[in-house]
Amino acid sequence: MKVLRTPDQRFENLPGYYFEPHYVEIDSGEGTQLRVHYLDEGPRDGKIVLLMHGEPSWCYLYRKMIPVIVAAGHRAIAIDLVGFGRSDKPTERSDYTYARHVDWVTQVVQQLDLQDVTLVAQDWGGLIGLRVLAENVDHFARVVVANTMLPDGTIPMPESFNNWREFSQSVPELPVGKIIASSSVTDIDAAVIAAYDAPFPDESYKAGAREFPVLVPASMDHPGAADNRAAWQVLELFDKPFLTAFSDSDPITRGGDSIFQARVPGTKGQPHTTIEKAGHFLQEEQGEVLATVVVDFLRHCETVNA
Repeated sequence: MKVLRTPDQRFENLPGYYFEPHYVEIDSGEGTQLRVHYLDEGPRDGKIVLLMHGEPSWCYLYRKMIPVIVAAGHRAIAIDLVGFGRSDKPTERSDYTYARHVDWVTQVVQQLDLQDVTLVAQDWGGLIGLRVLAENVDHFARVVVANTMLPDGTIPMPESFNNWREFSQSVPELPVGKIIASSSVTDIDAAVIAAYDAPFPDESYKAGAREFPVLVPASMDHPGAADNRAAWQVLELFDKPFLTAFSDSDPITRGGDSIFQARVPGTKGQPHTTIEKAGHFLQEEQGEVLATVVVDFLRHCETVNA
């Protein structure tokens, strides 16, 4: 497995981003080691809030949320998925499979010995994070899902997703920062757009970002569909607190919150909310609002259990 590593200087002086990097080594599945980057902010004994990004972003997406979570006394951990951010980037698209992404994140959770975790997951952060949860339930205490899904081929994907998948596979150069800006309902500063581009000096670094859209299990026989159906069987018995906090302006995941609320027992009686004035990447547009929702949810859970 050939691997690229984005030069450190690409991450210098990014607007609003002042966090120290942390790394863990994991097994790639082919006998080589991969370096995975994560942020780790807040007190060591605070409740762990695991922040999972998706496609084609990286943990820069959580820069507005981390200070709010830490100020409330919690420990915020944000992982860069393999192929993104400061994590290593295998160069072949065939290196990336859904099952491998789940295994890679599982290794990080286990190596860091993360317990009593609150999972906060958006986009592929949910597709991967909910699978990790389903296979390691004892590590997780509660969940917040935002603009994500767990497709298993039983429900047709929206046309907006099909259009995105076609675009991602045909555009000569994948414009990562512009994708995030175009998925927003508010204006995104040019320096912020450049920060989302920082992990990818050129197209050779984007194999993971290119592959993600075709890894979504959009049909019953798609690789990953059966594993996701198995994960749903776990989620349909998951009675720990489970909150939905979708945005009001995301055409791809619209309505996904109602699916979770109908199928996951832990959603019952929770203070579900809709984040206003935000597109797909609601952490970018309304990060402080979503962080406050997470903090209030943790407080709500503590009150209920008191």
